[in-house]
Amino acid sequence: MKRLILAAAILLCYDELTLAQQTKVEVSKVVDAEQSFNKQTERKGIKDAFLSVADPEGIVFKPEAIKITDFYNSIDKQPGNLSWQPKFARISANGDLAFTAGPYIYQNGKADDDKVYGHYVSIWRADVDNKLKLLIDLGIQHPEPEQEETTDFKDPDPSKQTAPSKDPFNGRSIIIGTDKIFNHELTVSALATYKEFLSPEGRYYFPGFDPIIGQEKIMKFIDNEGISISAETINVGRSSSNDLAYSYGHARIKKGDIVSNYNYVRIWEIDKDHKWNVLLEIFSAIEQ
Repeated sequence: MKRLILAAAILLCYDELTLAQQTKVEVSKVVDAEQSFNKQTERKGIKDAFLSVADPEGIVFKPEAIKITDFYNSIDKQPGNLSWQPKFARISANGDLAFTAGPYIYQNGKADDDKVYGHYVSIWRADVDNKLKLLIDLGIQHPEPEQEETTDFKDPDPSKQTAPSKDPFNGRSIIIGTDKIFNHELTVSALATYKEFLSPEGRYYFPGFDPIIGQEKIMKFIDNEGISISAETINVGRSSSNDLAYSYGHARIKKGDIVSNYNYVRIWEIDKDHKWNVLLEIFSAIEQ
């Protein structure tokens, strides 16, 4: 009888594991979460909407990194209306890490001149109930876009999947090491570094400019603007399915003759050869 019970238990575990492996993760999960967040902002206001979706360790940059809960619990209300639309999104193979990016409009007044345009990047992490919560939120300002951005949503690529991580600390250390190497190489040659590390479909978000899409266009922008960068890693994270990661830190950027301080956030994606590439990078100015 004990053997029969044990066999049944093993069979049940096997069936559950097989079902979990067959469950397809779709990028619509994070797109839906982002759109729901936007609707909550319309209904509840900015403060309550952020508090309702915040990961316990979630951060915003005001301008330094601060927990979402600490910042929004410290203010009575954030005035104005904020709306946005996800246009670029990815999710990890097991659905525990995801991001979206897209245009936003903030208006604190009734006139069209009161509108502020820009782009946001949101990173989401699944909680114990597999519900996505907001982990990182960062944005830049730029002039009103002249044309509508195309949509780029992609489900996880099975060819990039690897075995689930058995040691999350080792997985995190790999991203820390990769981000630090990237930062070191930037001090030698920004162009050579982006050529080596940037995904062919990479995106570059820099204050005052619409998103720059594609490795070639990004390198041309860096060259034309005379950009040189020194940066320092602060923190990183990685999906347990080893296909999506993020890092953030401080950067000091010389653009022509002007030197300014920035926060940066990078989204890393593993390719078919299991090499980590920068899929998205955003710089947000730190006010002096």
